[in-house]
Amino acid sequence: MAFNHLPAGAHDAFRPLSRTPVTHSVPMANTHGPGRPTADADSRPTPGTVLDRLSRGPFRSARITHTEHLPPRAGRHAVWPDRIRTDVVAAIQSAGIGHPWEHQAAAAEHALDGESVVVATGTASGKSLAYLAPVLSALADGAQAPNGRGATALYLAPTKALAADQRRAVRDLAAPLGNAVRPAVYDGDTPVEEREWVRQYANYVLTNPDMLHRGILPAHPRWSSFLRALRYVVIDECHTYRGVFGSHVAQVLRRLRRLCARYGSEPVFLLASATASDPAAAASRLTGVPVTEITDDASPRGEVVFALWEPPLLTELRGEKGAPVRRTATAETADLLTDLVVQGVRTVAFVRSRRGAELISVITQERLAEVDRSLPRRVAAYRGGYLPEERRALERALHSGELLGLAATTALELGVDVSGLDAVLITGYPGTRASLWQQAGRAGRSGQGALAVLIARDDPLDTYLVHHPEALFRQPVEATVLDPDNPYVLAPHLCAAAEELPLTEADLELFGPATEELLPQLEAAKLLRRRAAGWHWTRRERASDLTDIRGGGGRPVQIVEAATGRLLGTVDESAAHTAVHEGAVHLHQGRTYLVRHLDLEGSAALVEAADPPFSTTARDTTSISILETETEIPWGSARLCFGSVEVTNQVVSYLRRKLITGEVLGEAKLDLPPRTLRTRAVWWTVTEDQLDEARINPEILGGALHAAEHASIGMLPLFATCDRWDIGGVSVPLHPDTLLPTVFVYDGHPGGAGFAERAFHTARAWLTATRDAIAACECEAGCPSCIQSPKCGNGNDPLHKRGAIRLLTRLLSESAQPPNPAA
Repeated sequence: MAFNHLPAGAHDAFRPLSRTPVTHSVPMANTHGPGRPTADADSRPTPGTVLDRLSRGPFRSARITHTEHLPPRAGRHAVWPDRIRTDVVAAIQSAGIGHPWEHQAAAAEHALDGESVVVATGTASGKSLAYLAPVLSALADGAQAPNGRGATALYLAPTKALAADQRRAVRDLAAPLGNAVRPAVYDGDTPVEEREWVRQYANYVLTNPDMLHRGILPAHPRWSSFLRALRYVVIDECHTYRGVFGSHVAQVLRRLRRLCARYGSEPVFLLASATASDPAAAASRLTGVPVTEITDDASPRGEVVFALWEPPLLTELRGEKGAPVRRTATAETADLLTDLVVQGVRTVAFVRSRRGAELISVITQERLAEVDRSLPRRVAAYRGGYLPEERRALERALHSGELLGLAATTALELGVDVSGLDAVLITGYPGTRASLWQQAGRAGRSGQGALAVLIARDDPLDTYLVHHPEALFRQPVEATVLDPDNPYVLAPHLCAAAEELPLTEADLELFGPATEELLPQLEAAKLLRRRAAGWHWTRRERASDLTDIRGGGGRPVQIVEAATGRLLGTVDESAAHTAVHEGAVHLHQGRTYLVRHLDLEGSAALVEAADPPFSTTARDTTSISILETETEIPWGSARLCFGSVEVTNQVVSYLRRKLITGEVLGEAKLDLPPRTLRTRAVWWTVTEDQLDEARINPEILGGALHAAEHASIGMLPLFATCDRWDIGGVSVPLHPDTLLPTVFVYDGHPGGAGFAERAFHTARAWLTATRDAIAACECEAGCPSCIQSPKCGNGNDPLHKRGAIRLLTRLLSESAQPPNPAA
């Protein structure tokens, strides 16, 4: 993927249109957060007015392919259940919330009845208050207990920033209750001297699944009084727990339930989710307990204007293999963010990559300096990999209103209170409709109007969506995909559980049906030993260190400035080969560095400051072999299959791309070791007769298969809750295992993540959309909007667009749709 930096002084086609200095900002707004002023909605420009300003100028209006207007909605009030303590209700009222919405009261009622519940309603619908009311009431009741510490509650967030933000909200809301509620964050940033106080005295502990996995559960004897009194477990933003990460978290929660039972407690799970398909089933898979869903959103909503924006083709430039070049979404977003900041419109631009967030921030600052030299300091980047003190400073600047524009990764999507925003820019489809609406909902969080703009990347799925708005606005959000029985996930958690308490026969049902088969394998590997009391952990090292629940595996690679020894940040070990290989361009807080050395054994990348006129993109090669075919169905005379495969991948080179245009300047070889991955895949084959009927001769067969593979990878996120970078593919004119032309699409995680299985069960719709996306593209022979891939290890060669269309059309004319899985 090219990340194009637009330097000051680029030609006018790359300049923002606004040039009027603006030094004021739109006031911050208030949702349900206590103690912050509410902005006067009349002082804000309407979303339609803001969009009209953005679209002025030559050719800009043509970039808007669709505008969706979502009308305002009135709220429906209820009353709190009478079992909520009166002082808790009074504290909520003192925060300016007179009555709950109907869904908040309903969720509280289920929680008080001891039923686990998931609230799956829109952004800013007050999900936090829905679970806080019963939690605070239980904690306040416990504070009156004559003996012991009283009831406790555990809060899990996918990010540290969200946990810190929730602690501020709880502290403010519970202030009238005095010392009855004692919230505390317990994560990797918590000072050592504070940790003992949290264990002994905090009754509302806010943490993340990583700390629960590595820090709390292995040390459960020190947490015994907390676990013994554990009444509620809050799981915020639970829709993010999908794929391998979600599968790991599901097993961490089963370990938590097991230890709670050991200490005599059975906590109720309270989950909050963005709007999702079948949230009760997803929450039950995650927690392992029955969950009731609340999906009827009774909160009010202001008008939302949602625009789909396609960057223009740059007719004077040509890309790989002479393909037409579209202006990058990164450059387009930077211009739009500049215009919005100049107008005083408070905006967050969501970007899919860390480097993209940095680039948009830098470009916007350069543009703003041409307008008003006081404005660049009011724009920043926010992403994972920053040091804790850097993240906290940015969060404070957001809350104070010091920042007017922010380029952020999804680290900011997950519920951090950025109230007062007027607009959201979404740089590229975020992978799922759930995430799209979650990001769009960051604006307009006090009921005022909001603008959301999806800026399409040069990508098959993005191009398809901006020209098929019904796929976004007329379809339900996806189901959350996770597989707790994945043996690569389950095995290390069985070891961790055995270290915490010896595993017994009674635990087999808790951890799932695959447990009984895995235990003998773990015994054979001398990780567990069976004795009369059960299975015991045999090693001296901690079993929780066997796995990284984020799915990356291995130690994070530290990025170190060679001249000073200063730690700049980290990158996952799994991403090191592509992100910090020797010669890679690395961005950190607006500064550019070149990687001089990657030490894989020492998990360190040495970098030095530089200002190269290019960006870098890694290239790799991949081969695949079939280990087991689990299920298959006929596609006419060919087959659609699903099963286990082994993938061998090696990063072999990297491209240097010219800034602004993305033009390839050269390719440099790399000497990195290959990696082997055992995972799950979906694959389809075609026969000689089908090729003849589709007019696919041997000269174009490789290109047709390759083009279909690229486009199908690009389209799968529309059908499974995955990202294009979570999956991979291989196409072979004659595969040694099938003896037929074959296209594979596989999960990029050990053991699989459920994405390929979802592809198998939606194959007809998935490949139909793939065929339609290729056919609808306006290019002649293929481009990044249809069949070219930014991560292709073969340099997008060979590719044959028309052959891919004929091949998929012939395949679909005979295909049978597999039944949907029961889960």
